[in-house]
Amino acid sequence: MSPPQAPHAPAAHTHTHSHGPAVPVSRHLRKVIAAVLIPFAAAVAVGLIVLWPGGAPPHKPSGVGFDQPTESARVIKVEEVNCAAVHAEQQPGPSTPGGQPAAGGAARDKPCEQATVKVTTGQNAGRTFQTVVTPDASRHYTTGQDVVVSYSPKAPKELQYAVTDVDRTVPMWVLAALFALAVVAIGRLRGVLALVALAASFGLLTVFILPAILQGSDPLLVAMVGGSAIMLIALYMCHGLTARTSVAVLGTLASLLLIGLLGSVFINWALLTGNTDDTTGLVHGLYPNIEIRGLLLAGVIIGSLGVLDDVTVTQTAAVWELKDADPSAGWRKLYGAAMRIGRDHIASVVNTLVMAYAGAALPLLLLFSIAQSSVGTVAGSEVVAEEIVRTLVGSIGLVASVPVTTLLAALVVSADRPAPGGAGAGGRGGRRAARGRRRKH
Repeated sequence: MSPPQAPHAPAAHTHTHSHGPAVPVSRHLRKVIAAVLIPFAAAVAVGLIVLWPGGAPPHKPSGVGFDQPTESARVIKVEEVNCAAVHAEQQPGPSTPGGQPAAGGAARDKPCEQATVKVTTGQNAGRTFQTVVTPDASRHYTTGQDVVVSYSPKAPKELQYAVTDVDRTVPMWVLAALFALAVVAIGRLRGVLALVALAASFGLLTVFILPAILQGSDPLLVAMVGGSAIMLIALYMCHGLTARTSVAVLGTLASLLLIGLLGSVFINWALLTGNTDDTTGLVHGLYPNIEIRGLLLAGVIIGSLGVLDDVTVTQTAAVWELKDADPSAGWRKLYGAAMRIGRDHIASVVNTLVMAYAGAALPLLLLFSIAQSSVGTVAGSEVVAEEIVRTLVGSIGLVASVPVTTLLAALVVSADRPAPGGAGAGGRGGRRAARGRRRKH
């Protein structure tokens, strides 16, 4: 019966791509995988219950920086005024080496703008106040523009409100809608599931990870439990409850543990405090119980999670497809072929990570360049060393995830190679497919 069945092989191949892994996994192997993952999932669930914060701890707003209450407001009037009349005269700018005024001095001859702003939310909705914008200010306002204002209740009444930013609600929602539309249009059902998983991940971040850290729980433990929960939800929701997804979960878990270990070692060895900017200092001032160094390590783990999922799922899918294309291939052959794919993936992903961190730290790098600091001085400063450790530890975890996940996938998919005559593991699936082909004849 073999020769007549050959022409129908492509049809069977197409069918398997639509509904699950190309190579069936035996009940025995499913039990082995479940024996590993069920205790892990149970431990994550217990961790969520034990560490569940029940909301962020209350605190009295300090009225400083990001801790100021904010309200919505609208610019209802903008008029030109004399800068001296509103006590907003600009200071003379620095001179050039030739003694000439610096560029931009012409702005001092222009009038200032006085914007009247009306508070639209909060207990003082309807109150108006005025703010002066000098000619050289980076942001100017227009009538009808929505803005965000800060509220300082302890300040004099005329100084309680100040414009802190513009309202970007509309463009941000439009961009989010375009993103969702593109994902659903191209990804279809998988795209919808990916968006649901993204919402669930963001929900875990906001209702568990952040409040638990603010409550004083160990940031590393919170990041591992929360990150593992996000991983389980995202991978199984997007890729199905299959052995292939389970292998990707195992590979991701092993890499997360490696990242946590390396991050802890090198953050302590390099004497990084994690307190390198005003925002971190403000958070620590408001919540002194937070372990800032642990917060840095938690950021490394969470930041690496998304890229790890991509790498492990891709490598697992590659092994399954290679096995589907060559059912007779053993685990060594599958491992070698999939690693050739993985090496290309490593090169692109590591470069992506490094460039992402460099782009985020570009203003800081510019300051070091202006100061003409040496490469060693720049790399040794804590604020840059922190980013280097974050990047390299995450990259090592990503690189390690490729051989680990590929090996696991190759061993699992090869363990179900059918024995001669269709007996053994996977034989049931083969017999079922053969019966279906005979019915078509």
